[in-house]
Amino acid sequence: MRLKLEDIEELMLERCREKIIQEIRNCGYNNPLFMIDEIDKMGSDFRGDPSSAMLEVLDPEQNFSFRDLYIDLPFDLCKVFFITTANMLGTIPPPLRDRMEVIELSGYTRMEKIKIAQKFLIPRQIDHTGLRDGEFEITEDALKTIVSGYTYEAGVRNLERQIASLCRKSVMRILENGVDKVIVTEENLGEFLGPPHLIPDVARRDPQVGIVTGLAWTPVGGDILVIESIRMKGSGKVIVTGLLGSVMEESVQAAFSYVRSKAGDFGIDSDMFEQLDIHIHFPEGAIPKDGPSAGVAVTVALISLLTDQPVYPDLAMTGEVTLQGKVLPIGGLKEKSLAAYRTGIKRVVFPKDNEKDLVEIPKEVRQSLEFIAIETVDEALGHALAKIIVPSSEVMEAIENLATQNGEENIDN
Repeated sequence: MRLKLEDIEELMLERCREKIIQEIRNCGYNNPLFMIDEIDKMGSDFRGDPSSAMLEVLDPEQNFSFRDLYIDLPFDLCKVFFITTANMLGTIPPPLRDRMEVIELSGYTRMEKIKIAQKFLIPRQIDHTGLRDGEFEITEDALKTIVSGYTYEAGVRNLERQIASLCRKSVMRILENGVDKVIVTEENLGEFLGPPHLIPDVARRDPQVGIVTGLAWTPVGGDILVIESIRMKGSGKVIVTGLLGSVMEESVQAAFSYVRSKAGDFGIDSDMFEQLDIHIHFPEGAIPKDGPSAGVAVTVALISLLTDQPVYPDLAMTGEVTLQGKVLPIGGLKEKSLAAYRTGIKRVVFPKDNEKDLVEIPKEVRQSLEFIAIETVDEALGHALAKIIVPSSEVMEAIENLATQNGEENIDN
């Protein structure tokens, strides 16, 4: 039998219809709650396009007379409440996404993860591993160390894996050593899980020239983006590495053009651009990076490199820069702030137009971070550059002589 594409799509639609009607019949109510998980993974292939079926199901203008081959009667789906989940909005077909009310859930803070672990994860793993009441206990300080040193995620999946490992090893200790209770503390945590996997040293390093910490948005929460730059003798080339997308490559080029056009204002010799090659690198080159929010960080890195002024390591920044040096608003400020909070950053530089988004950031994060709103790159430089002035030898000699004279006068007195 030969089927046309329209016939295949009709079969997909009928299969979706039949499944929905069957589930409504099984639950016994005409107003149930339907959970459709990971709708962003739905795709069309030779068997048809399921998005067209979902469009008819989710569209209130069409689903009031929903009909399928199971009962062959029109059925009103307007009373059914549909909830769908997705990791990325970009892969959902636009007509389908247009009919959805999007609610974005960002990553958890450290205290939220600890509360989730205490109320849900630990009791569940105790039950799964067969531990009795009173045989296992983990302190709050140990949970804080697990969150910061053994997991790096927006959710709690890896946290639950670590807790499950603790419970299994506690069972072994009880059976082999005959102990009555195992208490996991911050001091003995390494005996169970080994040394910490993650050491957030970004905010602990010394100020360095040409190295800036940026912030990036990811589908599973924010992340930090370290930007490195070096200069060497050459002919004025700009080398960019790190598996960047076209948007970020344009940001780098715009930042370089702005710095070169304003070289005199920053005390940079314009002849340097003809005599040097500049290499800008985004570490973890195997991970694709793209997005319009790295312009300010790249600009600061270039100015720091060409003026030999180091950048404070406890500061991260986000925002796009124009050729006139203005800072444009960005998206995902909440996720980026959570990433800065997880890695020990103390200050976040962000576009002034994003001040309205501060209300979405959890109170714990707002109290731990200092948020600095900027409108131009010049404002970012005032907060980012650690201007260290090294006195000349003549000045140092005069200071030493003055100190010696003051010391002799104090002795005479």
